[in-house]
Amino acid sequence: MADPERALSAQELDALSREGWFHRDAVLGTAGGTAVRDLIEALAAAGGLRPAGIQRKSAVEFEPAIRGDAIAWIGPALPAALRPLHAWFLALRDALNRRAYLGLDGLEIQVARYPGDGACYRRHRDGRPAAPGEQPARRITAIYYANPGWRPEHGGQLRLHLAGGPVDLDPILDRAVVFLSEEVLHEVRPAFAPRRAVTAWFRARDALGR
Repeated sequence: MADPERALSAQELDALSREGWFHRDAVLGTAGGTAVRDLIEALAAAGGLRPAGIQRKSAVEFEPAIRGDAIAWIGPALPAALRPLHAWFLALRDALNRRAYLGLDGLEIQVARYPGDGACYRRHRDGRPAAPGEQPARRITAIYYANPGWRPEHGGQLRLHLAGGPVDLDPILDRAVVFLSEEVLHEVRPAFAPRRAVTAWFRARDALGR
């Protein structure tokens, strides 16, 4: 299990509180990040990734012009390459609960791959605003990138739409970005090289009826 004290620094906690997001480089190390990349490529080669849909009311619709990645949900039986990252996600959750009192419990993990043909994901939020007396289902989004040798001409930046203007982050190997799911509007810019990521969403305890 990763150390919660190392999973979240005081500066990162302050940035999340003030600005709604932070990023960290060198999360797992080059070898760990490369192992995640290899896993995602193996899933893609074996047909283990499926086109991502967009939830609209009670239906899932597939619109590649809006969202063009292929995904897989990761269940309890973790592939070995994801265990260090999963441990960091859990340590981050525990640190946020201990130091920011967020009451996080549930965890969803998804791997995603953009094929590199200009596919994107239009601007959106990961969590919906809470109804009166209701906790939001998703409170924190944490995205880990596994793209060695990423160059500016590859595009594929994560663009955060913030009060002070947009911020673009390259999806470089071993980088993680953490933000408030229901507040931060974001998008994936068109990617012109295969772009791989693992996303964790942390749910509130109340949203699970606990």
